[in-house]
Amino acid sequence: MSRVGRMPIDIPAGVTATLDGQVITVKGPKGELTRTLHPDMKVTVQDNVITVERPNDEKNNRALHGLTRALIANMVKGVTEGFKKELEIVGVGYRAQMKGKKLALTLGFSHPLELDAPEGITVECPSATQIVISGVNNEHVGEFAAKIRGYRLPEPYKGKGIRYVGEHVRRKAGKAGTKK
Repeated sequence: MSRVGRMPIDIPAGVTATLDGQVITVKGPKGELTRTLHPDMKVTVQDNVITVERPNDEKNNRALHGLTRALIANMVKGVTEGFKKELEIVGVGYRAQMKGKKLALTLGFSHPLELDAPEGITVECPSATQIVISGVNNEHVGEFAAKIRGYRLPEPYKGKGIRYVGEHVRRKAGKAGTKK
């Protein structure tokens, strides 16, 4: 039995979960999320608890069991607390700022990058070297953060680039002086 899949999901106060066939909708104080689940997984909503069951022990169903439970748990967490990713920019002249609803990044290219935040995601720049991305959908928040990070990955010699807060960038020594 899947250790993740067999755990029940508690629905906190102020959150409602409705199941219509294989479509689950979770509404909470921060918003509403909807997802279509795999037809093999059996999901039940009773007494403020969501449980996920699988039909048999085939490899594919075992994998889907834990995945389905984790996706539903992230939906519940998203509408109650929300998700947040923090990025930091390291490098001389690299900076970020908000221009209206657009995120303007200066990353050493010949032109500044201007990015529109996807719907349901809020972007903030508390300082010129910090970006905070938040929203109710974990997948969208992580995807947008990865997209921003992908414009200037942290390089191993000087550590310049965009990284997640707390991310460790492994540094290399660089050229060793070989002159005698």
